[in-house]
Amino acid sequence: MSAYDVDLFVIGAGSGGVRAARIAAGYGARVMIAEEYRVGGTCVIRGCVPKKLMVYASRFAHEFEEAEGFGWTLDAPKFNWATLIRNKSLEIDRLEGIYRANLDKAGVEIVDSHAVIEDPHTVRLTRTNRTVTARVILIAVGAHPTMEPAIPGGELAITSNEVFELQELPKRILVVGGGYIAVEFAGVFNGLGSETTLLHRGDKLLRGFDEDVRDALGEAYAARGIRLELGKMVTRLDKRPDGIAATLSDGSVLTVDQVLVATGRRPNTSGLGLENAGVVTDEVGAVVVDAYSQTLIPSIYAVGDVTNRANLTPIAIREGHAFADTVFGDKPTMVEHDLIPTAVFSTPEIGVIGCSEGLARANYGEIDVYKTAFRPMKATISGSKDRVLMKLLVDRATDKVVGVHIVGHDAGEMIQLAGVAVTMGATKADFDRTVAVHPTAAEELVTMRTPFLVKTPVAVG
Repeated sequence: MSAYDVDLFVIGAGSGGVRAARIAAGYGARVMIAEEYRVGGTCVIRGCVPKKLMVYASRFAHEFEEAEGFGWTLDAPKFNWATLIRNKSLEIDRLEGIYRANLDKAGVEIVDSHAVIEDPHTVRLTRTNRTVTARVILIAVGAHPTMEPAIPGGELAITSNEVFELQELPKRILVVGGGYIAVEFAGVFNGLGSETTLLHRGDKLLRGFDEDVRDALGEAYAARGIRLELGKMVTRLDKRPDGIAATLSDGSVLTVDQVLVATGRRPNTSGLGLENAGVVTDEVGAVVVDAYSQTLIPSIYAVGDVTNRANLTPIAIREGHAFADTVFGDKPTMVEHDLIPTAVFSTPEIGVIGCSEGLARANYGEIDVYKTAFRPMKATISGSKDRVLMKLLVDRATDKVVGVHIVGHDAGEMIQLAGVAVTMGATKADFDRTVAVHPTAAEELVTMRTPFLVKTPVAVG
């Protein structure tokens, strides 16, 4: 008989924790998982899934406009925010039910409670004060949005947690931030008809992305009527009869109905009792782990956003699976974090894998850049001003494609398949010998033949 109540205790039933629990149970482990909010985690409950549903909703207005060019005559469409929120909530409830059912089928015991680590092998369930001993503890509690830096009146703003439960669509909204979440919600509210301002302290959106991608998004958002306030910060918020007055760092004041702050996220490590077991965290509170997701305490592991490695749902899932294979399947598995296809569900959409041009030049020296920008076929009749940007970066020494960047409709779908090729080490020659699918936008990825010429300054004197 085991000296422990369970073989594995998982704290947090998000994407990473659920995958780890199910795979470990499949290997015969006795598994218990604790969740203090809702099963499914950030992605399912208040992240990727509901956000994507809202993105879909926001794009219909543009599609209605495009339909006229193809002969459709439509009555003026009307949007109902309450209907969207209700149907979104029903879908999230359905998905949570599936997550719970899958855990149950796998034989995992679910406990609806906050859990605190008491020592390297013990956790306490705060709802009942019950203690449970485990041979292995897995921390998979994710992260939470922050409002940083703190400003006077900051409590008047909301984060990406509360945005999904707004009772009405704001007529005027200020979105603060320049990353994934900020640009995605700016696109959503703009598409749904809100007067949208996107404020970011940097000079361009999406820091870390390829410069051409950043430029293309900024131009597209400005063309769609999103007011871009770059190089500025919010210094205070004040409640007034006509809305919320946001004072900006240049002294100007913007009055809106809602302020959404999307400036970053922090690991959910506060109140977990990590200090009781000697688990080390870094300067932002992330759990420090090795390549196998193991902390400095041999019996305690961590996966997902709480480790602040690559904060994406598919990575959390992969880390959770690798953890279970390593610890309970006798198959040591590491997760690579250096080549990850990703999408930004802005409108226009963005899909990326590999290096930006700047990083490619730093890493490989001599590279060839293939680039094209064009109006998609649909836009030629609809009259839309939509454009597509595609860019390939190739290591000249090996001919390997080391970066793919797409801005335009269905970029997320395209980058998933391009990601397979790049992950396998495809060369530009491999792309060139792939037969194009015509007529599609994606065919441009395999028909670019001439490197884009970059003019270099001529030295004088």
